[in-house]
Order: sequence, then C-alpha cells, then structure tokens
Amino acid sequence: MTTRIEVAGRVSGRRRWTVEQKLAILRDAFGPDGSVRAACDRHEVGSGAIYTWRRQAMSGELAGVRLQALPTFSEIEVADPVVRDVAPPAPSRCGQIGIELPTGVRLTVDAMVDADALARVIAVLVR
Repeated sequence: MTTRIEVAGRVSGRRRWTVEQKLAILRDAFGPDGSVRAACDRHEVGSGAIYTWRRQAMSGELAGVRLQALPTFSEIEVADPVVRDVAPPAPSRCGQIGIELPTGVRLTVDAMVDADALARVIAVLVR
C-alpha cells in the first residue's frame, strides 16, 4: 500500500492585487473580529503588505484619492516699530464678536475683520 503525501506551500512570486481585494483583506485583518496573522494565513500575503495597504488606505492613496496638501508657513521677520510723532488713530467703537470653535479655540474679532481672511483662519483651526 502506498501513501500519497501532498505538500501545500505558499504561492511563490509576485502577485497583483486589485484595490477591491486589498480592501477586503484589510477588512478581514482590521475588522471587528479581525486578526492580521489570520488574514495573512488566509490570503497568503505578508503582514508588511497589509500594513502598507492600511497606510495607503488611510491616506487615500490606495483608492487613487489625493488629499489636499496641508498649509505651509513662510518665515517672516518682524522689524522694529517705527517711532512716529503722530498719535495713533483712536480705535473705533465697533462691536466685537466672540467665536468658540469645537476644538476649544476662542477668537475675538471686531466688525472691521476681513471675512475671507477670517474664513481661512477658521478653516485651518477647525482641523
């Protein structure tokens, strides 16, 4: 009597995964009852690929979505104030507006504020 033994091994060589397959594997690995190790074994993929796909999915790169670049800042130099013999104009008695953002940041502006500039500042602070 002869006994036949079959050895099943991992797939060798590079494989290509579609975005849908990658997302399904990520759901399997990081879902409510997910396990990276179990997903690696079940789908025959390395854990490094799973973590790379997760990073790409979180940044939008996996689905081909490019996130807007974060605002950049420029270096400025503040010059010494110019001493003038003229008294500064008296501040006008415009009403002030208090703004409290969900992040806890509080702003106080007067009625003379540039609305477009204020909108840009608030958009950055809300992030």
